[in-house]
Amino acid sequence: MKSCPLAIALAVIALLLAAACGGSSESGTSKPVGEPRIRQGEAAAPPERPAGREAEAPGPAETGAPAAERDSAPGQVSTFALDVDTASYGHARRVLAEGGRPDPAQVRPEEFVNSFRQDYAEPGGDGFAVHLDGARLPGSGAALVRVGLQTRGADPETRRPANLTFVVDVSGSMAEPGRLDLVRESLHGLVDQLGPGDRVAVVAFSDEAETLVPMTPATGRAELHAAVERLTVRQSTNLEAGLAEGYAEAARSFRSMATNRVILLSDGLANTGETSWQGILDRVKESAGRRITLLCVGVGREYGDALMEQLADNGDGAAVYVGSAGDAREVFAERLTTTLDLRARDAKAQVAFNPSVVESYRLIGYENRELAAEDFRDDARDGGEIGPGHSVTALYRVRLRVGASGQLATATVRWQDPDTRHPAEASRSLDERDLSGALWEGTSPRFQVDVVAASFAEHLRSREATAGLGLRELGRHATRLAETTEDPMVTELAGLIDRAAALG
Repeated sequence: MKSCPLAIALAVIALLLAAACGGSSESGTSKPVGEPRIRQGEAAAPPERPAGREAEAPGPAETGAPAAERDSAPGQVSTFALDVDTASYGHARRVLAEGGRPDPAQVRPEEFVNSFRQDYAEPGGDGFAVHLDGARLPGSGAALVRVGLQTRGADPETRRPANLTFVVDVSGSMAEPGRLDLVRESLHGLVDQLGPGDRVAVVAFSDEAETLVPMTPATGRAELHAAVERLTVRQSTNLEAGLAEGYAEAARSFRSMATNRVILLSDGLANTGETSWQGILDRVKESAGRRITLLCVGVGREYGDALMEQLADNGDGAAVYVGSAGDAREVFAERLTTTLDLRARDAKAQVAFNPSVVESYRLIGYENRELAAEDFRDDARDGGEIGPGHSVTALYRVRLRVGASGQLATATVRWQDPDTRHPAEASRSLDERDLSGALWEGTSPRFQVDVVAASFAEHLRSREATAGLGLRELGRHATRLAETTEDPMVTELAGLIDRAAALG
């Protein structure tokens, strides 16, 4: 990397790379295993339910409903793999802006929350800083507890080189006005700011896959730009062929001391080749085991959210959605302050609640990231990959025991060193006395933004009022917070909430 602009442009890969996996904390399963078929123009149906769940009762992640509260006495430990996906919020933002209401099954509260800046203090070393705070909800005997995890920012001058294989969907569904243009614009911007140690390959796929340019040093910009310009709309969507060709190119040019990554740019609507989930997911998971990770960049009004999310999960990567030129600038430049390096592999969080203080709790979101308690220190179990300068936030709604006092919860994060795989942990505890007595007056603006974002997501998927407020009240808080934070994203959030309220 020669300059700060390079660090910013390349940051897209790192911020979006922390995909996580998981099953129910009761079943201990971590990946869906079904094989539904994907039809042209449709998002894929959810995979079959993992063993250990009742066949008649779909889980929260399948219906859009939040998980039920859990009694803290028999099960006071909540465990989940870390995740920095933001595609759910990005796609919902586009749907609402166009006057629609997002599919509840595609709304994931954790991705709404993690789309916003957090301003947590960074750790001094290469691990995590753990932040823990909370506030009582008025008149309910309940409280919201926030777990914040933060890694140290990047040093652009010392990052490792990158092998980036772009796999670009040029099928007929990409003919939507502006869709492929947006992909080309984003790739041109990245190519312009790559460093001399970086290499790029470009693969296009429709009914078949074609390598437009094999792995090429970034100094060969003219050849790379020419390959990007050759991206034109063709026929069907053979996602399997595209990924197979992309991973083959990445494997041929693998460098052990580099970051090796496949970047899929697609609407996620496969309709030819291997269209069952499991065949594609198996390929991706196998490649992730060989240290070739995946980033999914979603585009398009019709978007296969479920498939793209599962691809990212199985590929040790992440999913993000880009719906406009403004989104592209936000994702590829403005929001990104990290590089391609990793701070942590297989990162997981575990929150232990004190049953003498907490009667019950509910993790808001992360339904398909939850793990069994015993998986926390099982380093063979997959977690999330987290880059420099990343933050991960989780919100819990807890019901307090009347008159109880003392330690409320302890949050611990466990991760492996990216190079040595040596495990490490960091923890922090929260006392009941440390809870703020007033949610909207006694907490930080960023805490309040997290509550508004999570509550908005809960409204969209189940109409549940997480903080006891309707959409119009949430909109007023968002408008106030936009003025306080002077954050354009919070201003946009306020507008989206108002749009949703107007839809009824």
